[in-house]
Amino acid sequence: MSRLNAWPPTQPPGPTPPGGSSASAEIARGKPPMFNDLEPCLMPIVERPPVAMTRGEGSYLWDADGRRYLDFIQGWAVNALGHAPPEVSGVIAAQAHRLLTASPALHNDQAPRLARRLCDLSGLAAACFTNSGAEATEVAIKIARKWGRLYRQGAFEIITTEDAFHGRTLAAMAASGKPGWDTLFPPYPPGFLRVPFGDPRAVRQAIGPRTAAVLVEPIQGEAGVIVPPAGYLRELRDLADAAGVLLMLDEVQTGIGRTGLLFAHQYEAVRPDVMTLGKGLGGGVPVGAVLVSANANCLSNGEHGGTYHGNPLACAAGLAVLDVVAEEAFLSRVRELGEELRVALQRIGSDTGGVVRGRGLLWALELREARAQAIRDRCFASGLVVNAARPNVVRLMPSLRVTSAEIAAAAAILASAIRATMTAPATADAACSDPPDPTSLLLPHPRDERCTRSVPGGAAL
Repeated sequence: MSRLNAWPPTQPPGPTPPGGSSASAEIARGKPPMFNDLEPCLMPIVERPPVAMTRGEGSYLWDADGRRYLDFIQGWAVNALGHAPPEVSGVIAAQAHRLLTASPALHNDQAPRLARRLCDLSGLAAACFTNSGAEATEVAIKIARKWGRLYRQGAFEIITTEDAFHGRTLAAMAASGKPGWDTLFPPYPPGFLRVPFGDPRAVRQAIGPRTAAVLVEPIQGEAGVIVPPAGYLRELRDLADAAGVLLMLDEVQTGIGRTGLLFAHQYEAVRPDVMTLGKGLGGGVPVGAVLVSANANCLSNGEHGGTYHGNPLACAAGLAVLDVVAEEAFLSRVRELGEELRVALQRIGSDTGGVVRGRGLLWALELREARAQAIRDRCFASGLVVNAARPNVVRLMPSLRVTSAEIAAAAAILASAIRATMTAPATADAACSDPPDPTSLLLPHPRDERCTRSVPGGAAL
């Protein structure tokens, strides 16, 4: 049986920039020696194209052969300020010369500063740090369960939503609503009840005596940038208050300026009891955070921790990012650039019958047919990195410092790729019951032999 998107891709080679070679031509010659020698040492949990990225600056990546790529995913919204921003690289270089980490049993001078800054910016009472957004989800789950035990007669259930994405640890996967995940690693931890996203009435009906919290994303990024109806978060806040349960917001992807405000929930002037952060917080350095209200600040010594949590290197990076992103002038510019990207995508959508949705600099173009993977591959061959979030959805998450010229260049490449695929047969994605893993960049690894696309959850880029 043929494999969908088997490498090399079938599209013609992209343009060759000065000093570089065509990616498709290079790939057609086979994997470079470094991959033959080193790739077998990696567990095959993510199948990637045989191209090694060796340098980044701003909105661009360069591979080992000197070919330049315009990066419109930025590590899944991780590089808020683009690749190798001087504010972050300078700070972490200086911090590395002073102190990388002491011990989680000792204070350092950076973690309290970052905690105070986040609390001041969010209006919440306290913070703790993790290495990732998934770990932040784990902390939020612990908080909800302990809080329910203390204040709601042992309530432990958390209401989450269909198509949600909260991370890849076992409990985070149980909280998520990605199609196909239920069967990957059973049995999952119990205590999660899923309802349709964007439907406060479903949440109201689901709340019961065992409910401790409601956990949602302000915008579902991995599901294809699903924006809920206006007022959704406000209604959830009111429901949580009326029922006496916690409102927990996963801002791992939408936070740190991604939507044009520092936190996406600020568009509705609500304040969560628990908020999780990650991705853009470190500007490329791994760090996550959990912020809580005074009411939800219930964890005690020894109930959570990690060897690297709150290390001074990561916290120094977080402070450097916030020094830039938290400025209103910066956020205003993000909103302006987001409007430019929306208009560019809208033009493409009007020509191709696509639907555009998003906010700030988090956008998706939903197509009429399942061509997202073919479009993504053609874009990559032409030097543009985008994400196929669903079989018919292309997602874009550029640097918050992307320029108007870069938006125009990306739109031109994307439009060309879409036109090229419109003359080709549709992929087999639509014939499969579940969508492929939305976090795959080019080639998800695990294969479902019943159809020619990857099974859900296959990649973990």
